[in-house]
Amino acid sequence: MHTGDFNWALIPSFLAALDRGSLMAAARALNTSQPTVGRHIGELEAQLGVVLFERTGRGLLPTAHAHRLAEAARHMAGAADQLARQASGAQLDARGTVRISASQPVTCVLLPPLLAQLRQAHPDIQLELVSSNAVSNLLQREADIALRMVRPDQSSLVARRVGQVAIGAFAHRDYLRRRGTPRVPADLLAHDLVGNDRNPEILRGFAAMGYPLQREDFAVRTDDLNAYHAAVNAGLGIGFLARYVARHHPDLVPLLPMLPIAPLPLWLAVHREIRSNPRIRRVWDFLAGALPQALS
Repeated sequence: MHTGDFNWALIPSFLAALDRGSLMAAARALNTSQPTVGRHIGELEAQLGVVLFERTGRGLLPTAHAHRLAEAARHMAGAADQLARQASGAQLDARGTVRISASQPVTCVLLPPLLAQLRQAHPDIQLELVSSNAVSNLLQREADIALRMVRPDQSSLVARRVGQVAIGAFAHRDYLRRRGTPRVPADLLAHDLVGNDRNPEILRGFAAMGYPLQREDFAVRTDDLNAYHAAVNAGLGIGFLARYVARHHPDLVPLLPMLPIAPLPLWLAVHREIRSNPRIRRVWDFLAGALPQALS
């Protein structure tokens, strides 16, 4: 095979399949169809003359050839991303789209009122919101700007702490009428609690207070943050919410202010090479100024 005959467009499908372990997950990550990813991998195997994946009932099992190809493929993908970032940073026109990634509560509750103000000030900037509880990878351009609860540690990213998210215990008034109001933390053990399914954070919080609860001690469990908020607001039990979320529900009552729940830092992050892009810089500057007030 001559290098000039190699189809570099097949590499994203290969890397997505390698990282996610199945054609379906790779197709979802690339926003394409499962047959397309499968066809790309088949074409790549034909070009290279090797088998890259063993197809099993549990997904794709990468071969030794796949692992050898992966390092070179990632270098190539990184170089392509860098070229795209530099081209994006070189644009002088402030018109266009800015893609923002944040968790469900941030994209559904915190950001919309702020973005309405932003659109009034900069009507030529369109916005794309990626609602995800996963940390979006700015290095691979899944977003232009990300709001994160952890500080990014990549040296190529610029991050600014824009505030902290206060967390508290809340319950709907109707629930408290039925079950009474807890006065001390130990009272929580006699109440219906809304917890997580697989996320261990709430369990760790109770353990730190000396209450080693199990998943089964929670009346309702979900890792979907919107579903979690809806469950608490429907009176299913006592839950732990960001205070900026609870403010939007006047029937939610704050409880037990003495609970030792540490606030979560909120970081605004962007890639260094595209911070000079005029439209991304305008959105960055606006959010950096507006978010601290919205969280206060």
